[in-house]
Amino acid sequence: MKDTIRFEDVLISFSKSILEKNNEEDVLWELAKNCISKLGFLDCVIYIVDYNNKTLIQKAAYGPKSPKENNIYNPVKIVLGQGISGNVAVTGVAEINNDTSKNPNYIIDDQHRLSEITVPILIEDMVYGIIDCEHPSKNFFTQQHLTMLSAIASFCSIKINSIRADKKLLKEQQVSFKIKQELIELKLKAFHSQMNPHFVFNTLNAIQYFITSDHKKHALDYLSTFSKLIRFYLKYIEKETVHLVDEIDMLHGYLKCQKLRYEEQFDYHIASGYQSQNTEVIIPSFILQTLLENIIERAIYSQKKNYMLKLDFTIKKDNVLVDISYTSDHVVAKTRASPHYRKQFLKWKDQVRLFNTLTDTNKQITFSCHSEAQNGNIALNLPKL
Repeated sequence: MKDTIRFEDVLISFSKSILEKNNEEDVLWELAKNCISKLGFLDCVIYIVDYNNKTLIQKAAYGPKSPKENNIYNPVKIVLGQGISGNVAVTGVAEINNDTSKNPNYIIDDQHRLSEITVPILIEDMVYGIIDCEHPSKNFFTQQHLTMLSAIASFCSIKINSIRADKKLLKEQQVSFKIKQELIELKLKAFHSQMNPHFVFNTLNAIQYFITSDHKKHALDYLSTFSKLIRFYLKYIEKETVHLVDEIDMLHGYLKCQKLRYEEQFDYHIASGYQSQNTEVIIPSFILQTLLENIIERAIYSQKKNYMLKLDFTIKKDNVLVDISYTSDHVVAKTRASPHYRKQFLKWKDQVRLFNTLTDTNKQITFSCHSEAQNGNIALNLPKL
């Protein structure tokens, strides 16, 4: 009965002592100290397993091996499989040696002791470390000691696993936060790119030309399109998703303004393989326009002739297939410096990369590209969200 009460007291004391520990090393040092103070042992060394180098490394100790606080005197490494500790690290089975002088596997550390108890610390069925205690007298360690150390090792395993899980979660949260920050920055860059002064002023100048040329119908038409485009940007700049019908409507307006801006240097056609009642289909926002902007700017910069851009949308069960093809006459482009503002355009693949990082594998964007001198094709699979 007394042994049972003492056993419970030891476990309660140990569990309390490691409760507030926030790193693995502190847990191991606390473990070594408790083996001494609560169990009456003279010596305790905690090893951890280095699977890369196939060795045991002394990580914490109490007694002769640790004359100073949290400091190991002359730390040693043991090859996995060698010595009593090395063997337990391989088998994962605890051992009691009542007379080490008769055990050829015994390895002397700081001095020869006649009794040794060795208990593995298991995490997810793998040996994480070893609790190794020695005593100068023969037959010192008992089955009760083994039961206590095994229970303490289990508590230690649970705590270390919890610390690792917390660290992993914190790291994932930090990575997720960083990616979200990058995505926000890309969105702002996308908005800046779409609202760059060249696009805005050139479009407004073209509209002004229609007004001064007394083409009021054209001026009102383009002004209405341009204002709808601005409202769309302001509405969706902070949103991650957009209805497909709204996206296609926006792309019509965007391509119409780009065509006006570049004075009919290219043409476009948007085909829809979806039914008008599919108004609830939702896709990631701002991916398609950034892609089209990249294609158009590259075509204009390369001085393409008779450039034709075609978009075809097909709704499938889990995704929306967007097939984008472009053709042009063969033109030998003149070498010229790229305008500074074009170097600041957002790369559409950056948006795809960040979006995929933040989403499950079954909701990621996939694409394939084919490009030649006069034509090209990009097949984009946008997940239905």
